[in-house]
Parts: sequence; C-alpha cells; structure tokens
Amino acid sequence: MAMPLATASAQDGSLSSRPGNVLVMRGLDKVTARTEDFEIRIGEEFRFGSLTILPRYCRRRPPEETPEVFVFVEIFDHRQDDNGVIEEGGTRVFSGWMFASNPALNPLEHAVYDVWPIDCRT
Repeated sequence: MAMPLATASAQDGSLSSRPGNVLVMRGLDKVTARTEDFEIRIGEEFRFGSLTILPRYCRRRPPEETPEVFVFVEIFDHRQDDNGVIEEGGTRVFSGWMFASNPALNPLEHAVYDVWPIDCRT
C-alpha cells in the first residue's frame, strides 16, 4: 500500500500548516445574487446581511502541499422586528469547521445567505 505524500514535519507529528490572523470569506445573497468578499480578523465579528460571522481559528497549508484552508467559525442570524430594529445576540445557525477546498462538506444551511472560506492570512 502506498504511503500518502507528507512533508518531514508532518511525518514527525508536527503540523506543516500555519495559523492565520485574518480569514477571507465570500458571501452570497441568494435573493439578489450579490456576492461579496470580506476579510475578518480572528476573534472579531463581521456583519453580512442579517448574519454575524465570528471566526475563531484558521489555518492554511504551505504551497508545497495540497492547498487547503481550515476555519472554525460561528455564525449567528439576527431577526428584525416590525420597526426595523435588529435583535442583539441572534440565534446561532452554524458552529463548526469549514474547508475552502470543499465548501459543501460542512456548509451553512440558510435560506437567504451562503458563506464559505477563501483564504487564511497572517
């Protein structure tokens, strides 16, 4: 059986990917078909429509390996009352890992919005 390709650092048990400080995501408004790319610092919130996106952690593999970006993110949906006031806190609609190479593996399931990771930068 063939061994998978790995770097020396991966063979000795250490991670070859690097953590980042800034997550780059793409958002899609399914109603208007509008897309937007945005950068979010890890630990800071970003509003996209009625969603608040809070990235907790991201990593990116080095270029000599198979490209991949891993991100742990929490997403909250905020409802708007009849006066147009947006609720505080919101309802958590997603909490988990997303992968740039396969956004459908663990997607946000939302009627209006779709978001997925693009990159993780330092």
